[in-house]
Amino acid sequence: MTRVRRRNGVETMRTIAVMNQKGGVGKTTTSVNLAAGLARQGKRVCLVDLDPQAHASIHLGVDLHGGTDTIYQVLAGGKTFQSIRQMVGHNLWLAPANLDLAATELELVDAPGREFVLRKAFDAAGVSEQFDYIVMDCPPSLGVLTLNALTAATEVFIPLQPHFFALQGLSKLFETTALVTRRLNRQLKVSGIVLCLFETGTRLATDVTDDLMRFLESSDPQAPWAAARVFQNRIRRNIKLAEAPSFGQSIFDYAPGSAGALDYTGLCQEVIQAEQGVAPQSRAA
Repeated sequence: MTRVRRRNGVETMRTIAVMNQKGGVGKTTTSVNLAAGLARQGKRVCLVDLDPQAHASIHLGVDLHGGTDTIYQVLAGGKTFQSIRQMVGHNLWLAPANLDLAATELELVDAPGREFVLRKAFDAAGVSEQFDYIVMDCPPSLGVLTLNALTAATEVFIPLQPHFFALQGLSKLFETTALVTRRLNRQLKVSGIVLCLFETGTRLATDVTDDLMRFLESSDPQAPWAAARVFQNRIRRNIKLAEAPSFGQSIFDYAPGSAGALDYTGLCQEVIQAEQGVAPQSRAA
């Protein structure tokens, strides 16, 4: 089964599931702006909206009415992945979602191989020959849709708001990733944690970040999250990031000079540098 395209023995496509079972932590904002930012860096990117709320699709201005084919049709077996994705920007494609996707949880519950439907669709479409990155915006739950994303992915990015209770929920995410790695997808690793809604200079943000760093450093080296990095580029709380979805634009199109655009540009550069073995650089606070 072809999972990644290789050039000179090096993997050249990264498949990233952006997940957190808690809502309101910047998951969709990170999925959209990570995908859009990587595309601006010259990477060929496909954003897959796996949330029935379809916020990633709405964020990029896609009209979900008028019989638009979505990722639901792919998971239901009626359409191919290549037939439903659409180009939404230079180097950027979207596999949209709508509310129909909520039915997938029930429709696949007893289906044989239900965890592998998305991965098989990717393989059939030959995505590893067409994209440098696939970014999947997962729903805020740990059900069948998220399980399909984790089975299709090789990496997990976890957006995290630097609050005390966020650390409590992180352990559940790590447990889920470890379970999927053991049983369904040996390639899966938690490779990055994105600190969102970050308030620079506050004691709480600093303390939570320090606690997170200490936890990762003390983790079992065989754990799927052992090599995870806390990205140095924090996503600061910024009103422009909240406004951009209502205009159907990424932060780079809506407010290219904003702090949000600066932060996500830094994050994308850090993601690219990681695969090139370059030491990360953070923006000035």
